[in-house]
Amino acid sequence: MEFSITQLLDSFSDDKLVAPKVIEKRLGITDQPPEVRRMQVALDALERLGILTKDLGRYRRVAEDGVVEGRLRCSSKGFCFAIQEGEGVEDIYVPSSRLSTAWNGDLVLVKVLKDGGRRRSPEGEVRLILERTNTTLLSRVEVKEEGYRAIPLDDRLLFELELLPNEVVPDLSQAAGKLVHLRVSRYPLGSALPTAEILQVLGDSPETTNDLDLVCCKYNLPRQFGAKELAAAASLPTKVRKADLKSRLDLKKECAVRIGQGAAISLEPTESGWSLGVHIPDVATYVVPDSPLDGEARRRLRSFFLGDAVLPMLPELNGFNHPEFLTVSVLMQLDPTGQLMGYELQPSVIQLRSHLEPRRAQEIFEESQNIPDRDEVQQLLHRLHDLGVLLRQRRPMPSIDLSQVLPFEGDEGVWGMSVYGATVPICGAVADVMILANSAIAQHWQQLGLPGLYVSQPSPEQTKQDDWLRLLESLGMPLDLAEGDVCQPHHWQQLLGQVQQLESVAGRDILRYMLVSMLKPCEYRGSVEPHFGLGLAPYGHGILPQHRYGDLLMQRVWHWVFTEGRDRKTQRSKMAVNLRSSECHGQVTWGVLPPEREKQLQEDLAVLLPRLTQQEALYFRAMNDLEGLRKTEIMRSRTGEHFFGMITSVQTYGFFVELEELLVEGLVHVSSLKDDWYEFPQTGGRSKGRQSSALVGRRSGRQFRLGDRVEVQVRGVDYYRQQVDLDAVVAAEPDPEREDMGLNAADAPRDSEIELGESEPIGDEAIAGTNYDAYTIESDPSEPTETT
Repeated sequence: MEFSITQLLDSFSDDKLVAPKVIEKRLGITDQPPEVRRMQVALDALERLGILTKDLGRYRRVAEDGVVEGRLRCSSKGFCFAIQEGEGVEDIYVPSSRLSTAWNGDLVLVKVLKDGGRRRSPEGEVRLILERTNTTLLSRVEVKEEGYRAIPLDDRLLFELELLPNEVVPDLSQAAGKLVHLRVSRYPLGSALPTAEILQVLGDSPETTNDLDLVCCKYNLPRQFGAKELAAAASLPTKVRKADLKSRLDLKKECAVRIGQGAAISLEPTESGWSLGVHIPDVATYVVPDSPLDGEARRRLRSFFLGDAVLPMLPELNGFNHPEFLTVSVLMQLDPTGQLMGYELQPSVIQLRSHLEPRRAQEIFEESQNIPDRDEVQQLLHRLHDLGVLLRQRRPMPSIDLSQVLPFEGDEGVWGMSVYGATVPICGAVADVMILANSAIAQHWQQLGLPGLYVSQPSPEQTKQDDWLRLLESLGMPLDLAEGDVCQPHHWQQLLGQVQQLESVAGRDILRYMLVSMLKPCEYRGSVEPHFGLGLAPYGHGILPQHRYGDLLMQRVWHWVFTEGRDRKTQRSKMAVNLRSSECHGQVTWGVLPPEREKQLQEDLAVLLPRLTQQEALYFRAMNDLEGLRKTEIMRSRTGEHFFGMITSVQTYGFFVELEELLVEGLVHVSSLKDDWYEFPQTGGRSKGRQSSALVGRRSGRQFRLGDRVEVQVRGVDYYRQQVDLDAVVAAEPDPEREDMGLNAADAPRDSEIELGESEPIGDEAIAGTNYDAYTIESDPSEPTETT
């Protein structure tokens, strides 16, 4: 199994000596000599560098002052910073002469050489490359005197690679001038260039290459399974066997319907409220630990839902292709208001009444609105709609519907918030039910004291929150927060409630889309932490074991609880608890799992949690990249057309406009405003700079203000960089159009402070929207600068 230096170093903690055999187990290394030898070479190298120390054949991590871990982020001009995780930590400037062959995106250990000052970042040098991010690259092939060279498409990778022939492209002349996907076979050594081999020849340019191919190659996403994995999937049972029914609840009489990729749902009204069942495919019964399928799922970690395409974590499992299949059911009792009163987790078997795509489910719901005698599927959809309304009212954070079509995973998905297309509101109801099931599973996990496997979501960057709040304030929707306070879930409820009151559908969509765009990907944690998008804690993922490895592992642990769980403190105790029911909450004061199982799970989680978090972030970037490419492709075909949009950000070099309906962001650069010299307002002879929310014409006094509705023309599009250049058609003047949008901001303050954060880099680091650091003037970060 391949491993990175950071994964190896994660095996060391608490200043304890660790034996190589323990490290092998934590990294999932088998006893094959090449793998063990590779690990030993890495340990010896780390010892020579002083990162590890060796004592009697065991190793310990050495703590070193002034050494920090960070992700290298470089600009197209060659300026690089090591970005540390956490709030309030400084970025370390690394000169190009001290990169030690590290590339943009690499995880590195940096030795701080100079402390920072008031206008100067700390300066350091790369001590060790912990993890290479760019193992594959999108590049153009050029022919030079020295041979064939690959030039990375990402302009922050300022180097060439020497191309070597291979079985895919034995004759490199066939790839000359083409766009290719390549694998780095050797990183730079001294003055020697890095080398690479071509994996796939894509086309003449990014514009002529399929967008899904671009994204899959850019992020090195696997699209096919090997023969071993396909054979393992084909060998699994195709139907439920009698032996499988042992110790399972028979729920085949329940009306269960599956909508989209998620679990099946059954729902019946009761005298005390609702009886809700979420029936999760029992993937863990078929995908056992250390099997070929488990190994492949552990490598991929999740399915990628990219537009209409799905890159699955597992091959198709025949056992779930029939109406009758094995499940793990979350059986919940709710009161009439949707409050969860109690629940059980049970191994079960169900008989699906129908498996519907979301759009078809919405059609059936709408077609049966006025039918008095509905069939059981129609009845379930209408009950689901009614329950979704109740659940939405109870959750701390609201759901968001957008006019554009969004991929639907089943629960809150990659956004971390219940976001669904306005044309398929049934997806919102399904997501609400799945979120409730996930929350119940996490609560039960916590109450049983199982090793942590929770999901949290950090708050958006404060600068992005501030920018969004200032935009709302400019539109007459201020949030009254005391100094130093931060937005809580009820504040977001309040703000989105105000946005919902806007008369303009376009204005509502833009503001809601901007909120979604600033969300961060979810993270897997060993302890309970807040989930921003849902306002829930504890929270976890459990309803998609066929698509997320964390869900599969959780389901596997539930089977351990069902079959091996200790239901009493000691064998002598007469009083036992029902480990499958919420009735045991508050009564379990002992370890539920056998000690060896618990130890095994803790070791697995120590390795898996960081990898699961990294994969969520990768999925987040890939999905946003695909969305960005498809939007810029639309704009390429509409160059020269006129659109209306909202000014969402004002900078010294221009202002950004979010186009109505399309939800595409573009830049109106100040150089395109020919009628006047535009700048931030002057106060006492000095520019307000970051405190401004408008660009003002020096001669005419004409203003382009945050929140204004403006008409623009599409001037140009950079497809791969996902940049849209706009020209202002009509200068922004106070006019009735603003009131027609329902914004009513005539009396809103215009000088609210704007804290402009660092522009996001273009390319692999960009996760949402359009990014324009190409328009900023870059200077040497090691030198102090004055704002003019």
